[in-house]
Amino acid sequence: MRRFCLSLIAAISLAGSSRAAEGWDAVADQAISFLKSTQNPDGSWGAPPRNSGITGIVVTGLLQTGKVTPEDPFVAKALTYIESLVNPKAGHIAGKDPAIGLQNYVTSVNLMALQAANKADKYKAVIGDAVKFLRQLQWDDGEGKKDSDDFFGGAGYDSKSRPDLSNSQFFIDALKAAGVSSDDPALKKALIFVSRCQNLKSEFNDRPWAGKINDGSFIYSAAAGGQTKTSDDPNAPLNGYGSMTYAGIKSMIYCGVGKEDPRYKKALEWITANYTVDANPGMPKELASRGLYYYYHTMAKTLDVMGVEEFTAGDGKKHNWKADLLDALGKRQKKDGSWINETDRWMEGEPNLVSGYALMALSHCRPAAKK
Repeated sequence: MRRFCLSLIAAISLAGSSRAAEGWDAVADQAISFLKSTQNPDGSWGAPPRNSGITGIVVTGLLQTGKVTPEDPFVAKALTYIESLVNPKAGHIAGKDPAIGLQNYVTSVNLMALQAANKADKYKAVIGDAVKFLRQLQWDDGEGKKDSDDFFGGAGYDSKSRPDLSNSQFFIDALKAAGVSSDDPALKKALIFVSRCQNLKSEFNDRPWAGKINDGSFIYSAAAGGQTKTSDDPNAPLNGYGSMTYAGIKSMIYCGVGKEDPRYKKALEWITANYTVDANPGMPKELASRGLYYYYHTMAKTLDVMGVEEFTAGDGKKHNWKADLLDALGKRQKKDGSWINETDRWMEGEPNLVSGYALMALSHCRPAAKK
């Protein structure tokens, strides 16, 4: 009898996994079909000049799902477009004469797309040049900044703009994708900036505001007295929020911070207490959908890197985040296979970009049966 019960439980579990895998396939397939239909004749997605960055996000998401390969005609066409953005003289992957403010984001996402294509021999030199270019964008001694300065170690839209955690996240992700070690000076410097973006008074953050909230969350930028996106009022408290808190944890891990570090532990407390797939947590109710899809892909990648399978969240219940996120994406997917954020902030009214984010998130919440 006991053997029968165990067999029945195993069968039910297997059936559940199969249904989850089928659901994942359906959502991903519809998204891929949509993106095939909206690709520009030149292989890119979106309208110029934003197509230079949107394409990198889309290609990365497509390839990370494992459902397409670099040899698929529409992906190969997109990779050819990205190759056309390589600027041998400057070293970036942002086009022949790109707006300065696009160079960090665009080079970072296109580097990740080429790395995801897994053609090391073909793209090795391009990726190496891009890493050299990105290093030049980091605020450090080269810009006259010492490690006591709140700009130090961060990356902004370019080498002259104020650094922030969003730009720094993509900068760090790109270096990590390119194989840069956590012991590398660039990541050691980045860790200084990232740590100062955390609401946690410690030896790693001695900024005047660090202990006022002290909950382990992360804000948008530690520079220029600190900045958050939870309010449009520049004098509002520096509350952290979900997308930046996940970005902060992942960035710290890539920079060599371990699970026993107080910064990691305090951040984990915050994301556990504020776990949700229905909003970008930390945002006030009226702004709850701000950056929702950016939040989804950052959350999924971070939890995957952390090795977290389940949460006992603030509601006291256990949550399988992969199943929760797949369900949230499935419910929000349009009939044509796309996604769009009705709260059109940070370009999330652009369905190609948002669908790229969604595929990136899906790649990290694939059911076990699909691995």
